[in-house]
Amino acid sequence: MQSFVVGATGIVGSYIVEHLVKSGETPLALSRVNHRSCGVVWLQGDLATPETLKPPSFETLYCTAEVGRLADALPHIYTPALRRVVAFTSTSIVTKIESEVAAERELLRRLAEGEGRLIATCERYNVGWTILRPTIIYAEGRDGNISRLARLIRRFGMLPLMGDGAGLRQPVHAEDLAIGAIAAAASDAAIGKTYALPGGETISYREMVGRIFDALNKPRRIISAPPFVWRLAFALAKPLLPNANPAMGARMAKDMVFDPAPAVRDFGWNPRGFHPRFEK
Repeated sequence: MQSFVVGATGIVGSYIVEHLVKSGETPLALSRVNHRSCGVVWLQGDLATPETLKPPSFETLYCTAEVGRLADALPHIYTPALRRVVAFTSTSIVTKIESEVAAERELLRRLAEGEGRLIATCERYNVGWTILRPTIIYAEGRDGNISRLARLIRRFGMLPLMGDGAGLRQPVHAEDLAIGAIAAAASDAAIGKTYALPGGETISYREMVGRIFDALNKPRRIISAPPFVWRLAFALAKPLLPNANPAMGARMAKDMVFDPAPAVRDFGWNPRGFHPRFEK
């Protein structure tokens, strides 16, 4: 089976490529810049200009890039051999769609509309589709969530939370998402379905932060701050948080929990617990 990985240099896409190679496959992989690696056929190009892409025939398409771009590109890169599309979006479509931050609302609106367009396009071409919505994605040192918090802890030796950080979270490792995507592509039961993909543990935001301290071999210096103090601390740390916004504080008290049971049932979803490891 020939696979095509779009978003192959990202934290999830790179793990998909790695596991396909380990399984004995020689996957196609798309990148905007020139790449070479053993066991991978790299295609240089951009999903935003799909008319320039000329991939050889493939049967399975994995996409970690923005789903709307895939929906628009699929008619240009479709081949008659294509049988399965597995695309990633985010559980934020559910938890943040009414965000007070306009840019977040716009991004999530695009994701939700993109899902709909991709589904319609796949059904028009009679291609089986699966949409995967992860929770907080991490890959030690590479992601913009857990690793960003780790950088703040390394720099300041402490971390303020707005309130007590009791909101529940389910961080999920990028490698587990890759393994899950490959399993979903092989499962007939997953065709035509959308799945939440939470991590293997449900813990409070405070405990999640505490385990990052543990992974860095630092004492847990977590400060519960009232809103005005937290906003002041956020303003001081903003240069280290280029994609963050003040709404993060209010969400620390909100549960963002999803049921893994459908993914467990249909393709054996089995993610690890949250015990990150960072290089010393």
